[in-house]
Amino acid sequence: MSQNRVRSQEAFHRSSRLIPGGVNSPARAFGAVGGNPLFIERGEGPYLFDVDGNRYLDFIGSWGPLILGHCHPRVVEAVCETVQRGASFGAPCELESELAERIIDAVPSIEMVRMVSSGTEAAMSAVRLARGYTGRDLIVKFAGCYHGHVDSLLVQAGSSATTLGVPNSPGVPIGCTKDTLSLPYNDPQAITDVFAQHGDQIAAVLLEPIAGNMGLVQPTTEFLDLLREITQRYGALLVFDEVMTGFRLAYGGAQQLLHQLPDLTILGKIVGGGFPVGAYGGRAEVMKKVMPAGPVFQAGTLSGNPVAMAAGIATLDELNRLNPYDDLERLGTFLADGLREIIHEYNLPATVNQVGSMWTLFFTSEPVSDYASAKRADTARFARFFWAMMDRGFYLPCSQFEAAFNSILHTRERLEETLAAAREALRSI
Repeated sequence: MSQNRVRSQEAFHRSSRLIPGGVNSPARAFGAVGGNPLFIERGEGPYLFDVDGNRYLDFIGSWGPLILGHCHPRVVEAVCETVQRGASFGAPCELESELAERIIDAVPSIEMVRMVSSGTEAAMSAVRLARGYTGRDLIVKFAGCYHGHVDSLLVQAGSSATTLGVPNSPGVPIGCTKDTLSLPYNDPQAITDVFAQHGDQIAAVLLEPIAGNMGLVQPTTEFLDLLREITQRYGALLVFDEVMTGFRLAYGGAQQLLHQLPDLTILGKIVGGGFPVGAYGGRAEVMKKVMPAGPVFQAGTLSGNPVAMAAGIATLDELNRLNPYDDLERLGTFLADGLREIIHEYNLPATVNQVGSMWTLFFTSEPVSDYASAKRADTARFARFFWAMMDRGFYLPCSQFEAAFNSILHTRERLEETLAAAREALRSI
């Protein structure tokens, strides 16, 4: 059943001589599952093709942005037309306003938005803005939530920091993290306690409203409601990191789905249509503190890059036209329920978390509701499942602690094929 991967092996040996670890992001390394990463030659619709010619049904979608699948015709057309007029100007272009208008119209809490070039940059900028707006220093984050590789936020982070077992990176001085308070996700009492002790010093609470970087973890209503109430009571800002969930779980993001209104929102992934993009936005009163409108400095030579803006506009327009979210929820539930049936049939210690087109199969029998319960999953068993699925032509996240993503091209027929492969894979392990 295993596939020929000779050229991928050769490509990895080459890259390992040139690039640290052979990859340009640790999330691409296969350290958590063993073996070496595959090298991809092209993507088409819901599929990836590696350099050895193997085809995989892709459940990563470039870690989220490709909700329309690879090489969607409207996105490709928009990119090709735009790049012929110039790839970068370092000056304003109207595409920036066009994408901004779409974001503001879609996301309930955003009145103004600033474009940047990555989710990390957006998170860093939002934290600086929160501190500048409030005149306070402390930031509250939650264990297992990843907000990019910003020094001050690389404390009990999720994503590849969890996967590789280094939640606190060497090279980050103590001074950079002394003003970051990390709490357990879904723990109202911890929130109450930290505000009772530090409330007048807290600039912002930052979280993934539906977490995807410790695997998919849903918030409780009590948890979210308390965050909104207590930040308002103490004059802190509530910041939602919707880099993964924005335009994926609903057109207006997780905040639309959850009926929550943060003060600031961090975006990325889908708003770039597969190109490097980030954005942060929120109440106009807060956003007007950003330079040159206000005193809080933030700049970026490639911010608002026209090609990325065009890809984002095409993607959002197609999502607005199709409104695929009910179908994505229905098909996501179909896949999750099917996995649960197999788990029950084989009496496996596993559980499935799923919201819309995001899901995670955790190899633990207990519910996963925070970082601590996620870390109790059997990562060795996940690694065996990962390779068993890979050998059958299904490309899953190479970590127990990353959410999987369906696209609009993950049809019922393709998900039935996935369940048939999962049955064989789970039986084999």
